[in-house]
Parts: sequence; structure tokens; C-alpha cells
Amino acid sequence: MNTGRKKPLVVVTRRLPDVTETRMRELFEARLNVDDKPMTPDELVAAMREADVLVPTVTDRLDAALLERAGDQLKLIANFGNGVDNIDVGAALNRGITVTNTPGVLTEDTADMTMALVLAVARRIVAGAEFIPQGTWGGWSPTFMLGRRITGKRLGIVGMGRIGQAVARRAKAFGLQIHYHNRRRLAPAVEEGLEATYWDSLDQMLARMDIVSVNCPHTPATYHLLSARRLKLMRKDAILINTARGEIIDEAALTRMLEEGELAGAGLDVFEQEPAVSPKLVKLAKAGKVTLLPHMGSATTEGRIDMGEKVIINVKTFMDGHRPPDRVLPHML
Repeated sequence: MNTGRKKPLVVVTRRLPDVTETRMRELFEARLNVDDKPMTPDELVAAMREADVLVPTVTDRLDAALLERAGDQLKLIANFGNGVDNIDVGAALNRGITVTNTPGVLTEDTADMTMALVLAVARRIVAGAEFIPQGTWGGWSPTFMLGRRITGKRLGIVGMGRIGQAVARRAKAFGLQIHYHNRRRLAPAVEEGLEATYWDSLDQMLARMDIVSVNCPHTPATYHLLSARRLKLMRKDAILINTARGEIIDEAALTRMLEEGELAGAGLDVFEQEPAVSPKLVKLAKAGKVTLLPHMGSATTEGRIDMGEKVIINVKTFMDGHRPPDRVLPHML
């Protein structure tokens, strides 16, 4: 830690809400990214050779090779985000660098977007919204833009953490039957409150669901958790929703199934090669076979401000010589 400065140098890699940036300037020697241009790997290395604290986002890939080039003064990576799959936490720990995240504040926003995608795909909302602006609507018809009712359908949630449970609460209000697969079964009282059915076999659950929602974190263990083989287990009239991370699904296999009519539809807010999106998926979206959103599941003003507040608390606590409240360790992933 650089003790030659009155305030620690905190380098922020992307543009954050004004209220967050202003507070950072008050508390720290904050170097901001006013242009909001993603940093290149070399720019990230340059930042890590100067900063006492780096505040990256999901767009910044901090792998072991990059972290090896960090300066010895870098002691904290305060991630602006819940997921830390963009950071090699083990490599950071080996370099004596603490890693923190911003858990909990995105739960409700992401759950809202998950239900929005369920409705958008099942009720064909995006395709329907295009008719009036295009001037092609000829009026109401009994068979026009028929979608599918969601009430009474079975929803299978993959990953029943905070977000998965928030999705379950919303889905229950819509009359969906809640099923879930998770590394650990929920406590009986929680499971009873959600009226949720637990499946220890993901394969068995996938084969029986009308709707599948991916809500688990991306870790080495969940990479392509929904593999080509597992996707093939899903019913032909099922729909798939992903507001977690693109890497959890074999996107190429999913694309092929949508092209061949082996799934009824999908709603994706995240992508395997993000920010790049497969041209084949874009073509399917134009044909109304998939709904694509630009990673906006947590994009609310309130959520971003809450994330910034978490980052500030973690940095301030660490710089005051205490353990930050949202420290991430390898065994937690």
C-alpha cells in the first residue's frame, strides 16, 4: 500500500453513476474513466502498476497472466459487480491482493428481468411491439400473435441462490409451479414457503419443465452446465431463459436447436462471447425465435448506485485496516 499519499489512488475502469464518482473523489484520489471506453489489457496493467485499488467491472478480464504484471502496491481489487468470473481470484490471492464484490444489491432487478423475459418469450411481446411502429397491424384477429399461457406451467430454476429465490417468488405470484436444482437443497422452511420441488438430478428436471431459467453463477464447475447433451433433454415446446452468464450454456448448441425448431424459444440477456453476439442468434431474433437483450438484467439506477456504495464501503473499510465486508475467496466460488 502506498503510504506516500494522503489518500489511496483508486483507478476506476468504467464510467460509474455520478453520485458514486463524486463520493470517490471526496474520499480517495480517484482516477475516473470519463469516456467509459473499456480498457485494453495493456491499459489495465498500467493501471495496476500505479493504483493502490483497482475498481474493475465485468468487462475487465483480470487473468493470472495480467495479475502477474501488477505492481506490488496494488492491494485491493474492488469489483463493481456481483460475479467475479472476470477475475482470477486465486491468482490475486497469491499476489497478496484482496478481491471484493457487490453481492445482494442486484437480486431484485435481475429477478424482475428474468420474469420480463419469461413473459416476452411466452407472449411474443417483442414481435408484437413491432407491428404498430411498422404500420403493418391490420386490427384484432382471433388467431393473431398467439403466445402461450404461463399460469400453471412448470418453471425449473437452475441455481437457487438469492436471485433464483427472488425469481421463484415472482413466478409463484404468476401461478407457475416452482422446481429447482441447486448444489445444496434449501432449508425446509424456505422450500415450503416457495412451494418448490427439489431435483438433485439436473437432467431429470430439464426433461420435465415448460420453462427453464438459468440463475447460477459462472464458475469452472458451471461452464457449459447446460451442454448440448443436456439441452437435448428439454422438451420441444419448452423455453429457456438466461440472465446469469453466457458461458453457462453451450450457445452454439442452443442456436442449432432454435434453428431446427427443437426448442419453442429462448430469452437471453447474456452471451458466451460477450459483447460479441452470434450473427446466427441475431438472425433468429429477427425471425422472432429468440429474444435478445444487451446484458441489462441489473441495469437500474437504484441498482448501480447501490453497487457503487458497496464498492466505496469495501475500499474504505480495507484502507482503514479492516477486513472488507464483501471479500471473495477461492473456496467461495
